Amino acid sequence: MKINIWWIRRDLRLQDNPALHAAIEGADAIIPLFVLDPFFETSNHVGEKRRAFLYANLGMLNQALQQRGGGLIVRRGHPLQVLKALVSETQASGIFAQEDVSPYANARDHMLADKLPLRLTGGLTVHPPAAVRKPDGSAYTVFTPYSKAWKRLSTPTAQDVLPAPEKIILPDGIESDPIPTNPSQPDHIPFPPGEQEAQNRLSAFADEKAAPIFKYSELRNRMDVEGTSALSPYLRFGLLSPRQAIVAALEAQGRSESEPERSSAQTWLNELIWREFFISILANFPQVRQASFREDLRAIAWQNDREEFEAWTQGKTGYPVVDAAMRQLLNIGWMHNRARMIVASFLVKDLLIDWRWGEQWFMQHLLDGDPAANNGGWQWSAGTGTDAAPYFRIFNPILQSKKFDPEGKYIRRWIPELAQIPTKYIHTPWEMSPAQQGEFGVQIGQTYPGPVIDHAFARQRTLDAFKRAKSD
Repeated sequence: MKINIWWIRRDLRLQDNPALHAAIEGADAIIPLFVLDPFFETSNHVGEKRRAFLYANLGMLNQALQQRGGGLIVRRGHPLQVLKALVSETQASGIFAQEDVSPYANARDHMLADKLPLRLTGGLTVHPPAAVRKPDGSAYTVFTPYSKAWKRLSTPTAQDVLPAPEKIILPDGIESDPIPTNPSQPDHIPFPPGEQEAQNRLSAFADEKAAPIFKYSELRNRMDVEGTSALSPYLRFGLLSPRQAIVAALEAQGRSESEPERSSAQTWLNELIWREFFISILANFPQVRQASFREDLRAIAWQNDREEFEAWTQGKTGYPVVDAAMRQLLNIGWMHNRARMIVASFLVKDLLIDWRWGEQWFMQHLLDGDPAANNGGWQWSAGTGTDAAPYFRIFNPILQSKKFDPEGKYIRRWIPELAQIPTKYIHTPWEMSPAQQGEFGVQIGQTYPGPVIDHAFARQRTLDAFKRAKSD
């Protein structure tokens, strides 16, 4: 009896799963295995909400496997020891897993490949980093030429999407550790677990005639409306394959009935390509996890004021749009993408705090915390990364707030102490007189903080600091 192990890592799905497909092919039975790696369970880069989301999805995957006659095998321990023991126990012929690109995953897989029959497949991206190259074979470091090269490669179609297997044959007598249920996912987290939930969200976003994808360009930056796909946690854990998402974008382009609709579908496709771009950057330049990609901006004289950092983390900077976003993160483990750019710019370029502090905070608290995308986004905002915003591009949090939350609905949702403030003052509550503050139920400096810093002063300080770093 030929047995293969399907080693599940960031691909908690049955549909369009190359590693699962490869494990089944030619095997009489497979062992769907998830290893509870102590690195994940103890890492300070992983918060309780993301752990809870993972554990809930493991439970859903187990149910889906059981419906097909199999089940999920969970083993706790270091992957090498767990896999060696399972191969010895079952005489498994091969271990099939989706390739990952993080430095930790690379080191782990190289070590295992020397000792075990590990075979890596695609699935993390549509086009792997090695496939999207400059003519001279080097990696792209600017998005636009990368995206053009990406689009010149063969684009996937619905026929390329691998179906979920109808039956899973699990060898008898294999014991499993229990799937962790603690911490459990809080009910207020608006991201129900499960592959079917991911499929439903993709369909609702992209498949209907008047689907939100066709207004994506218009609404994606508005924090006060539901204008994005909100699929990032599902892509992060592979509950949805990137190939399916990209096929949906391409099919929506084909169904578009106007140039604005076509452009919106194209814009969402580009966001998915940005994800692949950042994965390529991490794969080719792993040093970005520790240092700025731009060597000329590695000597910035950061202020790194811990009290100001604490105010930022808790949503108490006195700038409502920043505070609303940070409270959204603390509350539900997710943040609107425009809000991510605003709070990152504020931390780095108003407070002059090292972007790595913010990167780590996001990794601790985001359900969709992904090493490549998170690092890429932070370095873009800081102006230190590949294809980054220029260092002198500094978001004005007040103008950003007025433009992308014009009526203050987003602010009022996440900062209840400002809920009664009229729109005239919702973005700058410190401009109210004491009498107005009393009238609208807020006291600046007591029930809600005043601005932690003056933006005009902070902007000039940052410009000076970046210029000095470049000239050193």
